[in-house]
Amino acid sequence: MEGDTIAAIATAQGAGAIAVVRISGPRALPVLGELLAPDASLPAPREARLRSLHDPGSGELIDRALVVTFRASASFTGEDAAELSCHGGRLTPALVLAATLAAGCRHADPGEFTRRAYLNGKLDLLQAEAIGELIDADSPALRRSAVFRMERGLSERIEGLREALIRVDALLSYGIDFPEEDEPPVSNEAILAAVSEAGARIEQLLRTAPEGQRLRRGALVVLAGRPNSGKSSLFNALLGRERAIVTEVPGTTRDALEADTTIEGYPFRLVDTAGLRTATDRVEAMGIEVARRYLGEADLVLFCAEAGRELGEDERRFLQDSPSPVLLVRTKADAARGIETGSKSVRVAIPDGEGLARLRRELRERAFAGSAAEEEVPLLTRERHARALRGSTAALEEFQRALEEGEPPEFASVHLRDAVSGLEELVGRVSPDDVLDEVFGRFCVGK
Repeated sequence: MEGDTIAAIATAQGAGAIAVVRISGPRALPVLGELLAPDASLPAPREARLRSLHDPGSGELIDRALVVTFRASASFTGEDAAELSCHGGRLTPALVLAATLAAGCRHADPGEFTRRAYLNGKLDLLQAEAIGELIDADSPALRRSAVFRMERGLSERIEGLREALIRVDALLSYGIDFPEEDEPPVSNEAILAAVSEAGARIEQLLRTAPEGQRLRRGALVVLAGRPNSGKSSLFNALLGRERAIVTEVPGTTRDALEADTTIEGYPFRLVDTAGLRTATDRVEAMGIEVARRYLGEADLVLFCAEAGRELGEDERRFLQDSPSPVLLVRTKADAARGIETGSKSVRVAIPDGEGLARLRRELRERAFAGSAAEEEVPLLTRERHARALRGSTAALEEFQRALEEGEPPEFASVHLRDAVSGLEELVGRVSPDDVLDEVFGRFCVGK
């Protein structure tokens, strides 16, 4: 609830040297005052001071903590705030938090501190999402992308597009409101050219959406092939640990095994699937059906076939008909030294690591080709982003059609304003509560 004062532990639970308890809201400083000794003063804003923290009811000493206060104008949330760095562990931070609640705070909801920062104009919605992604990032590439967007890299592009469309709307409105002026109104050709340029810039951003979403969720790479073709050994080698059971018995893998990993700095979701064959065992058949579902959703399929033998008709048919991009991997190359298997495949030998470095490069290049994440290029990492920009694109197309077909400018301009609204929704100038709940509900408590 807006207007009340919230508190939460902002650091992870468990053993640790320090834990941070955050307080934010109109009574943040009075609440802190109730935890201090009667003769202790509040630290000056943004100056860290060591203070004893006491239970506000019993007066019992809880801990000595490093305390920092912030006035609303200079705080993360845009409200009066305090951060209490106490000793870590499970009990002491919980007692400090309980003391703040006893003094009048409410326990913060997930993401509520960042939500308040957004509502108080301290950051826009794209920046708020980037903060969440920075916290969740498990690959260097996603971290770089999140930092760039947190620093308004994407927001500035969207604001530039919004301002360009507002200028076009102003030129259109001038001709409507002042038709008798000496200066002629701006021609339809000039207006359409400006709108086309804005549309091209939106399309350029939209082209980053597939890579951006792969960067956030991890590129889905599915290992497929006949039973006993070396899929599980390759799966373990790419993960760097034993995750799948490996035996010489065909059909060992009965279900899909999924694991997250980072390859050359980029996030991947690897899936080891049941061997593809006509199965008589019902459980194995169910595993093969699961494998086919994954294959239809894959960003890339690693199709495994042993080195040193010709591909079977079923394997060639798979390579030709796969609904997803496929890279042929010739496994067990250590047993087929000197036998060529074609330049369009990658040879690997798990025991001595042959070919694994090349395979990792291939995965990186195919899943994140010419990655914009390596440069300061804004990426659309969420479907919400792409949906808003597609809406703006559709509105611009309607505006162009209306103007070309001779509709009155005041009618055509409605579509232009719809395009601007789509951009404003993207940065959060206008956002329904359900969108905000979706964004901030995924944050951890304390952030």
